[in-house]
Amino acid sequence: MEDLGPLAWPPEPIKTERLVLREPETQDRAAFIELLASPEVHTYLGGPRPRDELEREMSGAPERWPGSFAVELDGSMIGQILLRRAPGHHRPAAAGKVDLGYLFLPRAWGHGYAAEACAAALDWFAGVLPGEPVVLATQTANARSMRLAAKLGFTEVERFEAWDAEQWLGMWSPVTLSS
Repeated sequence: MEDLGPLAWPPEPIKTERLVLREPETQDRAAFIELLASPEVHTYLGGPRPRDELEREMSGAPERWPGSFAVELDGSMIGQILLRRAPGHHRPAAAGKVDLGYLFLPRAWGHGYAAEACAAALDWFAGVLPGEPVVLATQTANARSMRLAAKLGFTEVERFEAWDAEQWLGMWSPVTLSS
């Protein structure tokens, strides 16, 4: 993975109506482990990681790198937004573009938090790297993720088979208003 380029990191926390997107902190460790070990969260992501392995590997603060946001609701982390550049993406249409990823704890599902947080992250991204498109890949069987991609304005680029399932690749381009 490459970084997002020449941008100041971390940014000021991004506040939405209900959420705060901020740099991960030591206090988020338990929530990160819960996210990565959750069978529900990883249904369409190849399965969860063993909790004991995560406990050993994540001794302190979760990894901090440009594009990794903890999503906070009422002072507690409920999810993560990832914006990362993948130059070696296995799909040519996505190579070198920034990829949007997100994980939310099951208790946060169904409340619109993912849409709110992803929209805020995309707005931030469009402000710091104007004109850059963003890609999103998901399994077509993941109905929630497919609905979210459409709601956020991603348009289908292609469908393909990978990991024994049909995958969907969409692209989002920031709207630029001309005077």
